[in-house]
Amino acid sequence: MKTVELIAPCHFGMEAVLKREILDLGYEISQVEDGKVTFLGDMEAICCANIFLRTAERVLLKAGKIHAETFDELFERTRELPWEDYIPRDGKFWVAKATSIQSRLFSPSDIQSIMKKAIVERLKTVYHQEWFEESGASYPIRVTFRKDDAVIGIDTSGDSLHKRGYRLQTGKAPITETLAAALIAMTPWRGDRILVDPFCGSGTIPIEAAMMAAKIAPGMKRKFTACAWDNLISPALWQGVYEEAEELADSNISTDIQGYDLDGNVIKIARENARRAGVDHLIHFQQRPVKDLSHAKKYGFVITNPPYGERLAQKDELPQMYREFGEAMKRLDSWSEYVITAYEDAEKQIGRKADKNRKIYNGMMKTYVYQFLGPKPPRGNRQENRVD
Repeated sequence: MKTVELIAPCHFGMEAVLKREILDLGYEISQVEDGKVTFLGDMEAICCANIFLRTAERVLLKAGKIHAETFDELFERTRELPWEDYIPRDGKFWVAKATSIQSRLFSPSDIQSIMKKAIVERLKTVYHQEWFEESGASYPIRVTFRKDDAVIGIDTSGDSLHKRGYRLQTGKAPITETLAAALIAMTPWRGDRILVDPFCGSGTIPIEAAMMAAKIAPGMKRKFTACAWDNLISPALWQGVYEEAEELADSNISTDIQGYDLDGNVIKIARENARRAGVDHLIHFQQRPVKDLSHAKKYGFVITNPPYGERLAQKDELPQMYREFGEAMKRLDSWSEYVITAYEDAEKQIGRKADKNRKIYNGMMKTYVYQFLGPKPPRGNRQENRVD
């Protein structure tokens, strides 16, 4: 099969996590940049990346990289790309998104319009026709300008990959599935270890953890834009990767994953979301305030996304909430805690300086992952950190 370049955008700060995922799938990394990882693969890689990657936001088929400082240059350089290699005669194509950073061309709507015209002119010459009905499969195009260089990709995913299909309802200010998976993946937690989320909301962190433990591919139950690209990827190829994902999944396992929240209504939502994900039997959800956080085992992991004042009415509650969380952490003094929050006084109110922290952008919001690391269990007691 022909080798192509694929671009996988991710949350800023989680590039190393995504890189490891791609390497684990067996593909070669060609470049790691802020917010995206580019790698080499064949058409099957498009299928595998969409179905198996947990931390990528989408997968783009790289159509080219151009330099343009004027709209005339943008038109000419876009027209020079071999669009006929990707878009068939009846393909529906448009520039779905354009972004520009530190570039002379900065109007998204103008960039989109001119690139569309350039692609049409290219395909007119190749297909020897003046009019395109665009009645076939969709080929949405995305372009990112940075310092007058533009990377152009065709979106193979469609809806963002964080839309696994299980989360019909959410609590307030939910963490996305992809960010939750990245947060878990950056810790040493594995499926046979204990995990507690005391601010679980609609259950995203426990659900993503349970899916990891059961080897349930995140894209196994959904379709992607490229599923209709019969000119590039055969339906049999897609079917083979979906079947591989089905064979790898194993829900007949034991876990100790728990999710707590003060709000009983969101606990109901979390249970329903877990049921839709097929992991409700692997998670114990309970209405419980953070001040009552406890566990019988000496070693384990807390991975959580506590509130950080997205609503004005909540801001006054934050100091006490984080203090209560800090007191609970003292009782779990042999555990490791990973907390993602935008609350600036988190360490102060928890009452402990984090051993490590990492800046992560959740959309446009700057957050930090605070890592409070507990001791490694003694070799003879390692089973205390595992599921019985």
